[in-house]
Amino acid sequence: MSDSRLASQIAAVLRRERSARLLSQQALADLAGVSQSAVTRVERGDRLPSIPLVERLLAALDLQLAVGVEQLDSHLDARMAELASRPLADRIGSLGVDRMIDRLGDLPHLLAGSTAALLQGAPVPVEAVEIALRWRDSARFTAWLEAAYGQRWNARWGEFGGLHLEPEEPGEHRWRTRYGEIRAQLCDELPESIEVRHRDRSYRVVPLVQVELTDPRAADLLRRHRQRQADDRAGDPPGAPRAAGADRTGSAG
Repeated sequence: MSDSRLASQIAAVLRRERSARLLSQQALADLAGVSQSAVTRVERGDRLPSIPLVERLLAALDLQLAVGVEQLDSHLDARMAELASRPLADRIGSLGVDRMIDRLGDLPHLLAGSTAALLQGAPVPVEAVEIALRWRDSARFTAWLEAAYGQRWNARWGEFGGLHLEPEEPGEHRWRTRYGEIRAQLCDELPESIEVRHRDRSYRVVPLVQVELTDPRAADLLRRHRQRQADDRAGDPPGAPRAAGADRTGSAG
């Protein structure tokens, strides 16, 4: 389990339990004897908090920390099963892709990575709107980020902020903006695209075949999705050992 995932889980639990008790962050901080900013940092989930701090906050809610283990990446299977049970329009809406596209305006881009896979029907987890962007448009993108109060992901500190926004500067191409999180794949020219339509919207996306060739993370999710489909057709019980790899070809649907 990665630090980022564990931090997100702790953040979600703390927000849920605090809200269930109708407590503000300041009220919980007072009960735990910590600062309100400490509660904010934990609930933001950007960095893994210290165990003593988590235990102190949970104790203020009459809870205690428990440790469990699960098969590596089994959360992905559960997440994909949950996504597959929801209408595609609901998956798109929860990502906020329409709002992001509208705000990007006439900046030339394509939807890429896991976002493109989701729009083509694959029930894969998407953490941020992902776009393909030309290097020669990076100055326009930087100006857009500045107007959107963007903060760049700082992998060293495990949080957003503290780095130059420009894609040319060292660092992951990942930003948090007032419209949500966005990730960019910078390229010399935009790849070939296809148009997909959902309800009254059309989207220009990178085809699944190209996604698998250019985005290792999305490719792994798509292979996992197809392996799940194959296991379901074969009647394998949930949690059964899976093949080490899967065919790269075929539809994601």
